[in-house]
Amino acid sequence: MDGLLIGRFQPFHLGHLEALRFALSKVDKLWVGLGSSNKPVEKNNPFTAQQRKEMILSSIDDSMKEKIVIYFIPDVDNHVRWIEKIDTIVPKFDIIFSNDDLTKHLYLKRNIQVLTIPFLNRESLSGTNLRNLIVNDLRWEDFVPDGTRNFLKKNWS
Repeated sequence: MDGLLIGRFQPFHLGHLEALRFALSKVDKLWVGLGSSNKPVEKNNPFTAQQRKEMILSSIDDSMKEKIVIYFIPDVDNHVRWIEKIDTIVPKFDIIFSNDDLTKHLYLKRNIQVLTIPFLNRESLSGTNLRNLIVNDLRWEDFVPDGTRNFLKKNWS
């Protein structure tokens, strides 16, 4: 059975790592969609899709790498078209992992199983919070896996 997990991963943090582990515990193969892949770099999207892919791959072990494939998912002008666009990018999947109500609704209408991802420490483990900590030179290192930490220290200040 194959699954799909889409996120912006701006940056990839411990909550995202836990979401990957949760999803991988339910499927044989996991398609990981890097959302907003076509958006220019700016305050709320400071990393390119390629950089986010690098953060993920440097943060997971080989057994996880063997079970995932990463795809770039661009934003489009509405949710229905976005889901249709996903169909053209990722292979068929049986389960989507999402906490977004509209995504859940649209995929359930297509008879695709939707599983909610348990949040880990949501207050501190959010991309917005992490970006703010980094920009304000506050302690952020404990909220990201080693691969992301190394990437950020090397490539982002």
